[in-house]
Amino acid sequence: MRVRLDKVRLAFPALFTAKAFGDSQDAAFSASFLLAPDHPAVKVLAAAMMQVAKEKWGPKADATFKQLKGADRLCLRDGAAKSDYQGFEGQLYVSARATVRPLVIDRDKSPLAATDGKPYAGCYVNAVLDVWAQDNKYGKRINATLAGVQFVGDGEPFSGAGAASEDDFEPVVETAWTE
Repeated sequence: MRVRLDKVRLAFPALFTAKAFGDSQDAAFSASFLLAPDHPAVKVLAAAMMQVAKEKWGPKADATFKQLKGADRLCLRDGAAKSDYQGFEGQLYVSARATVRPLVIDRDKSPLAATDGKPYAGCYVNAVLDVWAQDNKYGKRINATLAGVQFVGDGEPFSGAGAASEDDFEPVVETAWTE
């Protein structure tokens, strides 16, 4: 079920180059999206997750959904689980991934490239996700596939390594050079 999250904060973006994380050797495009608990998209996501649960598990949907929520097997999670990362405390978040590169566009719908410097961790975006229920040899869960991201506006960038500035260096004196 396709959902759109409007004006959410972007975290851990891997939008232009697929990356492998954790024990997985499978590279994927991915991102997390931060939402305040009262963000309108929380209700939209909750309804979408319940709808895909009903489609997948029929009369057992309510019980299965409750079990998945208790086992933290839903795509919408409490940011307290990642409170050691900037921006997650007091928020909810959705993690989404895709094996196919998602659409990444600017406010005017023009395509963006990694060299444009946006979107970046901490900015605001609109995101399109496909919510779906999994029930296979890897277990049951409700996941989100990343379909697209639209840059909406600047936000305070999340901390991380940035480029050095000239002030980080001292002049090199020729006489001080030795091999």
